[in-house]
Amino acid sequence: MAPGADETPKLGERPAALVTRLARLKAAAVATKHPAAWVIGSDQVAVLTADQGAELILGKPGTEQRCMEQLQRCSGHAVVFLTAVAVIRQDENALFEFVDSTRVTFRVLDQTAIRRYVAREKPLDCAGAFKSEGLGISLCDSIDSVDPTALIGLPLIRLSAVLRDAGFELP
Repeated sequence: MAPGADETPKLGERPAALVTRLARLKAAAVATKHPAAWVIGSDQVAVLTADQGAELILGKPGTEQRCMEQLQRCSGHAVVFLTAVAVIRQDENALFEFVDSTRVTFRVLDQTAIRRYVAREKPLDCAGAFKSEGLGISLCDSIDSVDPTALIGLPLIRLSAVLRDAGFELP
């Protein structure tokens, strides 16, 4: 269910705070409509550490031009993808939250490779203009992760543990 949440960062909001707030906001928006249901909300941002340690949040680019700009910035650098999950059941006032961190090191990318990737993959709605589950994997030198499913948007290993804690029987 699309929550219709405003994903605009607040002034000065750090990446982990942003992604956590958005995951909770999305889950809460749907839980309001379905208070007796367990609702999972998730959000992801890509974070590139710039000069002097400043963190640059790479959200969903929305256009091909912004995709190419984001990928050019990522070229030859490591980017941390933060994926936050909030699991809510409104009628029980229950909330479980966590953030997964995945580090992706991009190979040096030339403009031709970037254009070719964006034209074929169309990653307009992906944090950092990158889809590891598709052709984006060819843009990487390495991926460091505890949960490989986190990079595609939902860390299923940790989510499974949360669902067990909430009382679900999983294999």
